[in-house]
Amino acid sequence: MTHKILGIWLYFSLCTIAFAQTPLKFKGFVLDADTSEPVEGAYIIGSDHYAVTSPTGEFAIKNIAEGVRSFKVSHIGYQTENVTIHVYPEMEVVEILLKIAAREIEEVAVYGKSREQRAKEVPVVSYSVDKGFLDQNRENSLMQTLEKLPGVSTISIGSGQSKPVIRGLGFNRVAVVQNGIKHEAQQWGSDHGLEIDQYGIESVQIIKGPASLLYGSDAIAGVVNIESPAVPLKDTFEGEVNLLAESNNDLFGISAGIQHRKDKWYYRGRLTYKDYGDYKVPTDQIRYENYIFQLHDNNLRNTAGYEANASTSVGYLSEKVKSETFISNVHAKNGFFANAHGLEVRTSGIDYDHSSRDTDLPFHKVNHFKITNNTTVLAGGHTLHIDLGFQNNAREEHSEPVPHGYMPKPDNTKERAFNKNTYTLGFRDKLKPLGEHRLVAGLNAEYQDNNIGGWGFLIPSYQRFTVGGFIYDQYELNPDLHLLAGLRYDYGTVDTQSYYDWYQSPVNDADGTTSYEYRQRARDKHLSFGNFSGSVGVSYIRGNTTYKLNLGKSFRMPLANELASDGVNYHMYRYERGNAELDAEESYQLDVDIEHAGKKLMVGISPFVNYFGNYIYLNPTPEYYETLQIYEYTQSKVFRIGGELRLGIEPIKNLRFDVAGEYVYSVQTNGAKEGFTLPFSPPLSGLFTGSYQFEKLLFLKKSLLTASYRITAAQNEIVPPEETTAGYQVLNMSLETELNLIRKKTPLKVRVKLNNVFDEKYFNHTSFYRLIDVPEPGRNIAVSLIQTFN
Repeated sequence: MTHKILGIWLYFSLCTIAFAQTPLKFKGFVLDADTSEPVEGAYIIGSDHYAVTSPTGEFAIKNIAEGVRSFKVSHIGYQTENVTIHVYPEMEVVEILLKIAAREIEEVAVYGKSREQRAKEVPVVSYSVDKGFLDQNRENSLMQTLEKLPGVSTISIGSGQSKPVIRGLGFNRVAVVQNGIKHEAQQWGSDHGLEIDQYGIESVQIIKGPASLLYGSDAIAGVVNIESPAVPLKDTFEGEVNLLAESNNDLFGISAGIQHRKDKWYYRGRLTYKDYGDYKVPTDQIRYENYIFQLHDNNLRNTAGYEANASTSVGYLSEKVKSETFISNVHAKNGFFANAHGLEVRTSGIDYDHSSRDTDLPFHKVNHFKITNNTTVLAGGHTLHIDLGFQNNAREEHSEPVPHGYMPKPDNTKERAFNKNTYTLGFRDKLKPLGEHRLVAGLNAEYQDNNIGGWGFLIPSYQRFTVGGFIYDQYELNPDLHLLAGLRYDYGTVDTQSYYDWYQSPVNDADGTTSYEYRQRARDKHLSFGNFSGSVGVSYIRGNTTYKLNLGKSFRMPLANELASDGVNYHMYRYERGNAELDAEESYQLDVDIEHAGKKLMVGISPFVNYFGNYIYLNPTPEYYETLQIYEYTQSKVFRIGGELRLGIEPIKNLRFDVAGEYVYSVQTNGAKEGFTLPFSPPLSGLFTGSYQFEKLLFLKKSLLTASYRITAAQNEIVPPEETTAGYQVLNMSLETELNLIRKKTPLKVRVKLNNVFDEKYFNHTSFYRLIDVPEPGRNIAVSLIQTFN
């Protein structure tokens, strides 16, 4: 009898437990406590459950039993909240409010203000983009991805290479900074791209105008600041796999990254590989140097290549210290358009049209190794930032070994080699706000050792050392009015090494005889430069409108190629000669920025006025060397004016229109090219973009359809022997959506992009290949698949 009673009691107990543990589901939203805006990417973590908020701040917890449950809600930049939720059937939607963190050990201290608010308060014209923008606008290189920003353009070299141009100025006038360290390669060369893996980058800041105050000599035109990614949350593991393919150059690639944090230690890792063939242009012939070259199947022959990148980092985070060491290696091999480099196709025995995927001569290969450490220490009233870096850039240019002038036929293909080691130190001390003042003092130092090799000579081996100290103060007169003033002094030296040709050339002696000697191309020379930089600005916030005014003075040290080059540049088919008497460039610029940002309307305008007292440029002369025209580096005064206009409208829900326009006018006011503009000056251009977010499109969810239409005016303001460039119009389209292929997993993000929809033949005035009558790539279909996991 007892057994029967116990059995009946156990039966009903189990039924009760089973009923009580019937799986339930509840939804909620995580919002900013101050603005009520949704917080994307917030983590809701329970003992057995886990969720991440969507772009609308929404989350859902499934398969949870009824009862009282505890969760930890966290997000970078916000205070972590511990919440208790009573779970029951048919419960209401939960709303969780997060407060901005009072202090955060990051690149910039927060002090209770959002990133957007701090950006408004700093009187510097800048624009920041996040990972969402980078994913939506992904092109073959980082700078091509950023070209949609007003005032930003590129000097493109084939499929996967490009260098930044801000308001018409590029090369070493724009500093590219990654994780607080200036990226140092062979950026002086017009055919040298930017060796940075764009996958894994979460945010980029574009600073327009002089930024030498913080970044030193090479930031005279602006900065591309690749910011450090956010620290992973505790006890998280995340990853991403990105597959990509393109039709124009038969590109295929993959990029995979992971990150994990247990408690105070965390790590990241990423591998990227891309392989592509010759890209197609909408023409079947190219005219260059009075020759007409036929193109096989519209392929720009020998522009194939590949890229293989790897990176990893290890970090440590505590209440007082944050430190992360980042290691990366970028390796690439790219062919040069065969008809340009010395016109090889006329005499070469290489069958360039045999395959569109092989890389024949001429080509270059580059390997960029980088190791950096960024450490932040909270010490009393000080926030100390220490940045250390080492970079090695090894670049080789290979070409067919053929005799040139008095040079006999070389016994190998290595025309030029550059091996550059760069050591960097940066230090900043941010004092705890002293009343309404925020004082920052710092020091930057950099040492470069660049060695050369190969049978062709253009620049000598050199060492370059720079050191600079700065101090600036941001003063808050009231919550809506901020002043910023700063001063910096830089000192630098350049030491070039002597160089003699490896072959003899004839010399006419005074007695009428001819002798032979090894011609000297470069001499041992020590040059030094020093200069002040400064900036003063004001920011005024009135409601939804922000007004900024900034006056800055900056300078740039001449480069080794500007001081001591003496050789044939076959990529440009000319002879280049340096000038050791060049002075450092000095630039004065006035920037104004006005932006109104409402819920349905955003409008902004950013005019600037700029004056160079001694701009350095390469000037063609009437002299020739072995049939090649000689170009010499010289200086002139330059006046520039221009700006950008941006407009965004959301007339109805899910529909948005954006307009971005840019214009730069430049004129040399003295010197050999007085009255002319500057080389590679971008013409008037406008980008019109429309996008619509579908709630549901057939079986697709969260589909974003975008069309962008770029209208560019003709560029008739040129510097001889530049040629004018006709205006053009190009339509690009894209569709982004998500597919739930695996239940209970994050959706697969799909992006289909169609560039140059109508296969328009047009020339980009800032493109490297435009100089040799090569149009931009033709129609291209690109597909990207992104799968995240955690």
